Amino acid sequence: METFTEGFGLLMVAFTLLPIIRTTNRWIRMLDFPRMQIALFLILSLLIYLLRWFEPEPWPIVWSGLLGIALLIQGRRIFPFTPFARIEAVRSKSAEHPHAFKLMVSNVRMENEHKKPFIELVRKVQPDLLLVNEPDQQWAEALKVLKKDYPYAIEKPLSNTYGMMLFSRLPLYQSQVMYRIEEGIPSIHTEVELPSGKRFDLYGVHPQPPTLHNDTEKREAELLIVGKEVKKSGRPSIVAGDLNDVGWSYTTNLFKKISGMLDPRVGRGFFNTYSVFVPFFRYPLDHIFYSPQFQLVAMKRLPAFGSDHFPILISLCFAPEKQHKQEVEHADQEEKQEANELIREGLESESTAPN
Repeated sequence: METFTEGFGLLMVAFTLLPIIRTTNRWIRMLDFPRMQIALFLILSLLIYLLRWFEPEPWPIVWSGLLGIALLIQGRRIFPFTPFARIEAVRSKSAEHPHAFKLMVSNVRMENEHKKPFIELVRKVQPDLLLVNEPDQQWAEALKVLKKDYPYAIEKPLSNTYGMMLFSRLPLYQSQVMYRIEEGIPSIHTEVELPSGKRFDLYGVHPQPPTLHNDTEKREAELLIVGKEVKKSGRPSIVAGDLNDVGWSYTTNLFKKISGMLDPRVGRGFFNTYSVFVPFFRYPLDHIFYSPQFQLVAMKRLPAFGSDHFPILISLCFAPEKQHKQEVEHADQEEKQEANELIREGLESESTAPN
């Protein structure tokens, strides 16, 4: 039992240290996801070791210290997403802001047959903007009933689990479906007009996740390309979708610095959206980032409807006159170079991929 406990603890230490390596290797980047679970396993290993085998000798002290250091590393990563951390995105003090709107983001899971519950959920929460990830043609047909309430739409259903659709009550302009890195993996860019006449940019993204056969250079490149576009435009912007990455990863933090955007979950909670079916292993894969011209009114995870993702609903208000009240992080020169290198690797990996 002692050998097993030490072996299991050593494995958790290795899982903690490997993601420190700056690499797009899938086996290492997958370890970014279960940091909370690894932290819990480290606590368990440390408690068992201290209660059953600890002796005031060099090896037990060293081993306990190693587990403790690994636990601190994991804790440092996930702490910002606990209610004990400083809030990054301030909340609007006006509950009925005249420039408020609601955005719902949902990965419907292409194979999911529960289309009616999803439509009922949309009608219940009444978002002004609805971003749908993973719709195929069957989903597109089912969602036609929403067009009565959503006169503006961008539709790109696909049968490869990377389809995307955007429904809007608000007018859309300059809408584009783009393939930034990979053919078959679209993203959306559009201008949204508020009733006041003010416009903002909305980016819908769904890059490829790390899998048994794919590293993450394309995922990183797509996200960082969008981040650079946001920064270059200087316009009020929202980036939303299933990013297949977690908020505490190095790449997501780099994206925030490159783009100058805010994460409303910092200081509020994890808002885990995946997987509905495996409660212990849940991660925040569906994201909504926005520039400081917006303020948060409310944000919540919506009920499950048959997909493996929970939907996310956020209510924001457009308040550019208050943007100075929110601090954003900015990338230094080294981080800008790192972003450019990751983009280059992603583009090169696609250009050399077999047809």
